[in-house]
Amino acid sequence: MKASVRILRGVESLFGTRDENIRLIENGFNVHTQLLDGNLEIEGEESGVARLQSILEDYNTLLREGHVFNNGDLNSYLRVVAADPEVTLRALVSSGRQRSFGKKVLAPRSINQRRYLEAIERYDLVFGIGPAGTGKTYLAVAMAISALLAKQVARIILTRPAVEAGERLGFLPGTLQEKIDPYLRPLYDALFDMLESDRVEKLLERNVIEVAPIAFMRGRTLNDSFIILDEAQNSTSEQMKMVLTRQGFNSKMVVNGDVTQIDLPTGRRSGLMDATEVLRGVEGISFVQFDEKDVVRHTLVQRIVKAYERYNEAIGAGRQLSLKLAEPETAPEAAAETAPQA
Repeated sequence: MKASVRILRGVESLFGTRDENIRLIENGFNVHTQLLDGNLEIEGEESGVARLQSILEDYNTLLREGHVFNNGDLNSYLRVVAADPEVTLRALVSSGRQRSFGKKVLAPRSINQRRYLEAIERYDLVFGIGPAGTGKTYLAVAMAISALLAKQVARIILTRPAVEAGERLGFLPGTLQEKIDPYLRPLYDALFDMLESDRVEKLLERNVIEVAPIAFMRGRTLNDSFIILDEAQNSTSEQMKMVLTRQGFNSKMVVNGDVTQIDLPTGRRSGLMDATEVLRGVEGISFVQFDEKDVVRHTLVQRIVKAYERYNEAIGAGRQLSLKLAEPETAPEAAAETAPQA
């Protein structure tokens, strides 16, 4: 089947960097496309062509209404609509309304990101679990800034375990704050992206925003606060329980982590993994699971995450097979002894 859709404007946005959006469309809908005089010619199976026609018509309508697709947004939306035939581009963009977070205006780029933001609005404790690059930390900090500016909370507490990612840094000179700051740098990066640097500095000086390692949370009760525990997969079970029980009145807590990147010493159980088992089903707590489709960094990051998942699944299957092959067979003598007597 062949079809043609007129692209009114925004051809560069539609095609994406180095035509990555067009390649995604062709692979996702099993079609071949060609741009001729502003018309996108589509050839392929009837179902794929009809689905892509509908998406492109939504794209044109959104452009007419003044919607602007920022860098990477359309690629994220296209990945969602390609994976889920029930989702339309228009519905996805409309439901993922833009929100103002300090100096940033953001919109969720996937269904799970939208669920995540909605969960943070509705629940006092939210777990965001999934691979790197899915926006867990960035969106949580954005929601914290929004709550602070709206005076819904009096302060923001950002914390994460000070665990090295495999390397051994040894002794570091400087004050305690200078020693721990490198571990907390991603949280600072998100803050400076949301607010002007001088404002962030003033809020940090007044302890309205506090960035500290997880050990500094012991013994505290955090009222009127927005608390974010980042890199929670590197917390121990004891640390996780300690942090979760710091939450006070009129406070929200968001716990983020990636269970595939645990840097704890061998034999130590991840507090995030324990929490997902212990707290699943507890009223007032929401769990949002991200996957590689939610990755909003370079498209190569999505492929890397997927490749590691396939590799780990293959390794896991190989180990199970090895264990089965290693199981000792029942000796004939033992079988004879245990056989029922006639």
